[in-house]
Amino acid sequence: MPQVNGKYKPNMKAPRTPYVEELPEERAQDFRPVDRGYSMADAVAEANRCLDCKNPKCVQGCPVNINIPGFIEKIREGNFGGGLDIIREASLLPSVCGRVCPQENQCEGNCVLNNKDRAIAIGQLERFLGDNATELAHDPEIKPSNGKKVAVVGSGPSGIACAGELARNGYEVTVFEAFFTGGGVLTYGIPEFRLPKKIVKREIDGLEKLGVKFEYNSVVGRITDAKELFEEQGFDAMYLAVGAGLPKFLNVPGENLPGVFCANEYLTRVNLMKAEKFPEFDTPTKHGKNVVVFGGGNVAMDAARTALRLGADTVTLAYRRTEEEMPARKAELHHAKQEGVKILPLVSPLEFEADENGFVSKVKLERMELGEPDESGRRRPHPVEGSEFEIPCDVAVTAIGTNANPFPKLAAEDVALNKWGYIEADENGRTSDPRIWAGGDIVTGAATVILAMGAGKKAAHSMMEALEA
Repeated sequence: MPQVNGKYKPNMKAPRTPYVEELPEERAQDFRPVDRGYSMADAVAEANRCLDCKNPKCVQGCPVNINIPGFIEKIREGNFGGGLDIIREASLLPSVCGRVCPQENQCEGNCVLNNKDRAIAIGQLERFLGDNATELAHDPEIKPSNGKKVAVVGSGPSGIACAGELARNGYEVTVFEAFFTGGGVLTYGIPEFRLPKKIVKREIDGLEKLGVKFEYNSVVGRITDAKELFEEQGFDAMYLAVGAGLPKFLNVPGENLPGVFCANEYLTRVNLMKAEKFPEFDTPTKHGKNVVVFGGGNVAMDAARTALRLGADTVTLAYRRTEEEMPARKAELHHAKQEGVKILPLVSPLEFEADENGFVSKVKLERMELGEPDESGRRRPHPVEGSEFEIPCDVAVTAIGTNANPFPKLAAEDVALNKWGYIEADENGRTSDPRIWAGGDIVTGAATVILAMGAGKKAAHSMMEALEA
């Protein structure tokens, strides 16, 4: 590492280390990852740019408080196993978070160098260690069993973060998952080109090595409930992390036509059930030629880019506000446009229309203009009178957000919900039932992977404190 008088000196003039991306016209033909990540030389070069701040604001921006300067220092030293050990003290999902976390709004957004648009590529460095240092790192320390049993409902990021934290502190943890495989939204919601499924499986396998048990095809609230888990199966506490996967709809005429999907269904068919390989696999989905996706977040980007990979001639992303106001990560918007997704801002759907066979064939839109800010601080869109127009559309996907799943009330009837159906929980995840904690999207509404993980970790420590009292 660069030194002056035996002390580390950052390479302050070096630009942010680039990574190799697959060519857009090639990667849009299949589900290969968009980029290849850092090589060892790249990772060391990027680590040598870190200022090693005395007051590391990057850590403050991380919802699980990873010791970022600590693992970057280990990369500089070439001690990659030691770097991964440091990350694992706070997070068991480095390969996942390195790929899908919105670093630009969190750790990298707080980086001192961000003022010059040269923030350290913290996400790429975390991903590098997660992908390459597993065999070099130590297995996480596991405390002796304390005889306490905890049920975790849901194997998404919040559930598995909670499960891992409890397991390595000596708790017997069983994760109940409704699907036939683990990972929750990491598996069914995020496409292969952003997060390869083998990466998620590897992280789940790591939890099993810690002693976490997974019960798949287990819908808590249908085949069992909190009462049975506590009174008959002997669990001492429960963590509800069932997500918020109930889709929101446009509520316009024709939305029930064949060929109109919600993003949850569209992405799950492809990500989890391999619909792109029909009839090799049993679950089909319609491969449209003119696809329109409604929304401006990461899910909308995922749906649009998936449609391209399913062979669409045109994919249009229609959004009520402007491109600058889209909530999607800038990188996802950039990659979508590179691959050929067309952005149609300031429009709203009025009606889907069918062809002679009853399938959606076009959508009627109206143009919008931005007025005063709404309650969220964003400028409210208003329709422009007389601006209606139509575009062809043989597949439409709505990706305008989600609502709370109905399972919490079925699983634990004494847990209080707010008026929107989300679980009411305090800052540590405690609910109105003293034996039950909750976190992730079922408490906050749709948020990020790392925020859900932070909630799971915080709830685990609150649970341990209560059970050990």
